[in-house]
Amino acid sequence: MTADSDDETTPVDLPVTPRNRAVFVPGADALVVADVHLGRAAASNVDAPLDDGDAVRRRLEPLLGETDPQTVVVAGDLLHSFQRVPRGLEDDLSALESVVAEAGASLVVTPGNHDTMLSSVFDGETAAEYRLADGETVVCHGHEPPTTDATRYLVGHDHPALSVEGRKLPCFLYGPNAYDGADVVMLPAFTQLAGGATVNGMRARDFQSPLVEDADAFHPAVWDDSSGETLWFPPLGECRRLL
Repeated sequence: MTADSDDETTPVDLPVTPRNRAVFVPGADALVVADVHLGRAAASNVDAPLDDGDAVRRRLEPLLGETDPQTVVVAGDLLHSFQRVPRGLEDDLSALESVVAEAGASLVVTPGNHDTMLSSVFDGETAAEYRLADGETVVCHGHEPPTTDATRYLVGHDHPALSVEGRKLPCFLYGPNAYDGADVVMLPAFTQLAGGATVNGMRARDFQSPLVEDADAFHPAVWDDSSGETLWFPPLGECRRLL
């Protein structure tokens, strides 16, 4: 189901391209991911945690090859732990930086609420709110109200997921004119270790991001691996009656 297939919904026509848990902005030659949460596996209480650093790199490499961006921007929560740097995290981060550099791109991080230890392990470019080269798009984590004017904001923070036929799928959320007249695109968590917040029944008060003022107006979308396409759904207000 796509938003375009329903005459009563707003057609989804964005100058950004959702990919597999990422967004490519052609006009800015930029690839944006959010909520990487490096170190989450090491901080878990399991005997044999997954190698989240390796998993992130393996999924990022094909995205870099497909989009060939000049800039890769992390929309917050590059790290997971608030209070310490888990063993192996610095190596994982260094490897991630190398993957981006080998693709000929620069790496920028807009710190999120989890990134309290970021300055101790990352000496690359950071900005609380980063304006892309198209001049219209601003990337930030989304946990605080932005202070930079933009045509659209790309954010993370809430780890949105959509329940479809009993399956919980990471999803994008697009809100036209959703925040102070600007569009908002919320990305799913790039880490596969985040369960995600099921947005089907969520109201604005249930979101942690202040950029979601009217949840009913946000279009959810999921990435379909089999077709290599983004599948758009009607706004959440209508989805509640359909899903």
